[in-house]
Order: sequence, then C-alpha cells, then structure tokens
Amino acid sequence: MIAVLLSWFSALLINGLLIALAQRLPLLTKAGWVHAGILGTLLWGSLGPRGWLAVVAYLALGSMVTKLGFRSKQARGLAEARGGRRGPENVWGSAATGAVLALASQLLPPQATPVLLVGFAASFAAKLADTFGSEIGKRWGRHTLLITTLRAVPPGTEGAISLEGTAASLVGSALMASLMGLLGLVPTAMGWILVTLVGLLATLIESVIGATCQHRFRWLTNELVNGLQTTIAALIAMACFLLLGLPAQVVA
Repeated sequence: MIAVLLSWFSALLINGLLIALAQRLPLLTKAGWVHAGILGTLLWGSLGPRGWLAVVAYLALGSMVTKLGFRSKQARGLAEARGGRRGPENVWGSAATGAVLALASQLLPPQATPVLLVGFAASFAAKLADTFGSEIGKRWGRHTLLITTLRAVPPGTEGAISLEGTAASLVGSALMASLMGLLGLVPTAMGWILVTLVGLLATLIESVIGATCQHRFRWLTNELVNGLQTTIAALIAMACFLLLGLPAQVVA
C-alpha cells in the first residue's frame, strides 16, 4: 500500500514539475495545462512513463498538424480557436476514455491488462486520426463530400470527408499505433494492424455522427463527439482483440 501511494505521489510531483516547465509552449491554455497535469498524473500513476509518453506524443503530433497551413485555414474561418491552443474540454474529450482504461488496468485482474491496453491505444489512434484528417482535409482537401450522401459540401462541414483527409486519417492512426507499439502498449504486428484500422474506422463513424446527429442536438458538442469516437474505437478494438484471440504479450 505504501509503495502504491509513493508511486502516485511521485507521479504527481513529476507531472507538476513537467507542466511548470512546459506551460509556456503554445499548445494549451492555462486551464488546459492544469487539466493536462491531472491527466498526466493519472496516466503515469497507472501505466508509468509509457502511459504519460503516449499522451504527450498525441498532444505534440496533434498540435503540429493543427499548425500546418494555419494562416490559410484562419483566413477561411476554418482554424481552431485560440490559435490552436487546447483547453480542458479538448484534453478530456480526447483522453477521458484512455484515462478510464488506464485506471481500469490497475483495478482489474492482470489478465485483463492486454485487452485494456489495446483499447487505450485505439482510443488515441482514433483521436489522432481524426485530428490529422480534419486539419489536413480542411487545408488540402480538393473535393469535400458529406459522408452520408456524398454530396459536395464546404470544407469544415460536420460529417464532411475528402480523399486527402481520409488518407491523412490513416497515416495519423498508423503513426499513433506505431508509437504505442514502441512503448510496449500494443502487442504484436497484428495488434498494430488492428489499432490502425480501428482508428480509421472510428474516425469515419465520428463523421457519420457529425453528419446525422450533431446539428440536431445542441448538447452534442465537438468534445462530446470526440469522447464518443474514442469510446467506440476502444470498444471495437477490445472486442476484436478478444474475438480474434490475438496474442496477449505486453511489455512490462
């Protein structure tokens, strides 16, 4: 018990120090950095440095792609608000599912850990896929279509997709899956393929939700849709992991 408390106290101290050093970077709002510190503590306390590094990698890559062509997107009214800085709602919309699965890996029997980590990886792969697809599609998408009707719509329309954006989503998902593999959170090449494909699938499902539901319900915000997307990705990945009987090797 004492060892567990010391581990969580260390996670809190380390994240407090790192956030204090990083908060000048133009990635998050002041409140966003506070919530990022809470998230980082949860992930470090649950999964150790690799859990923390996974979300840092997502944040860095997501912020990088958001800045691509930012002036052009801003001129057309398509850029992210606050100069691309993320707030608390963005932090939890992207990472709440992953945080719950990370905590669950510490509370449930060890046999459940591999499947929970695949869900964790898929949730972030889906979110990075969404960010890559949205940001690159808005800037370089030539023909933007509504996913449900394939009718041409302006870039930035909820539920809109483009060939360029979809290809970028696949790249983002594969990149996040690769990073998860390097961190020992995705077992085997088949696990990498599963996480990559589920990340892309969940992004397409998110577009369907945006096209069919988001304009009908005011409470269905972008952050809530992000949370739904990451949850869907995690559930699909975990179900497929179990149904396919993939190897459960996980690097400690």
